[in-house]
Amino acid sequence: MRAFRKILLVLGLALSLCGVVPAQELKIGYVNLDRVLRDASPAKVAHAKLETEFLRRDKELVDAEARLKTVSDRFEKDSPTLSESERLKRQRELLEQGRELQRKRRETQEYMNQRKNEELAALIDRANVVVRQIFEQEKYDLILQEAVFVSAKVDITDKVIRAMNAAQSK
Repeated sequence: MRAFRKILLVLGLALSLCGVVPAQELKIGYVNLDRVLRDASPAKVAHAKLETEFLRRDKELVDAEARLKTVSDRFEKDSPTLSESERLKRQRELLEQGRELQRKRRETQEYMNQRKNEELAALIDRANVVVRQIFEQEKYDLILQEAVFVSAKVDITDKVIRAMNAAQSK
């Protein structure tokens, strides 16, 4: 509903500007930010960087899980022959190892989310700089990042992606 109100406000503003200066045409552009964040080279580099960063952590979690399963299987196998105190001791150790694994998994997930958000914020900042440059250089009156319907003639997403790619290669 908020997006709809924004669109109505922008259209109202655009129409009022057209009424004030009828001889001058309004120049409007649209950027699909999702596509920029998916297709631009800096976005691909950031995605690869995050994958590499978390590959080691994921492997450590998988290895810890495999060790826990091995210990658990051995406990299940040895359980009938263990004394009550030894069985309870091993059971507590298994529970503690399981809790530790869950804690590490949560920490890794939280850290991964934090890093993704950091990279996303940096990419959005870079995209906004490029959009502002295009806005100023090509003298746009309005550039939108959210819209319900967009004509291909106002979509400048490819231009933004090319500019971000060019800035990346410098």
